[in-house]
Amino acid sequence: MAEFTSIFIQQVESRQNALLTEDAVRSRCVNHRSGSGLVCVANSGTDCNPARYRVYAKANIAIPTGGTVGPISLALALNGEVLQSSLATVTPAAVENFFNVSFEEIICAGKCQVNLSVVNPNTQTIEVENLTLIVEREC
Repeated sequence: MAEFTSIFIQQVESRQNALLTEDAVRSRCVNHRSGSGLVCVANSGTDCNPARYRVYAKANIAIPTGGTVGPISLALALNGEVLQSSLATVTPAAVENFFNVSFEEIICAGKCQVNLSVVNPNTQTIEVENLTLIVEREC
């Protein structure tokens, strides 16, 4: 299992990754450079069977001052592509109104490593606070 966090408020522009500043729990098969938004997941097995991982993320999100009030989301991206099933959406009533969102996905890493990121899929900048990403190998 690996856990990465970022407790401070960060503004994440449209289609960009949220940054993970702390490596709370490290893993041999899950790599991350502190301060980066990418997490690399590999198959550590010696056979060709893909490794299966459960990926869980949670965060508080809000519309920053000057933004337009409306639905906002956070999602998981796999190799840069947003997984639509991971979209976590809330509709704040006002700017700076934080809501907690979370999602969980199962991903597979075969012969090639996969890159994961928590991304802002919206058309406007959002604020992300207390972000946690947990990657746990299932088999």
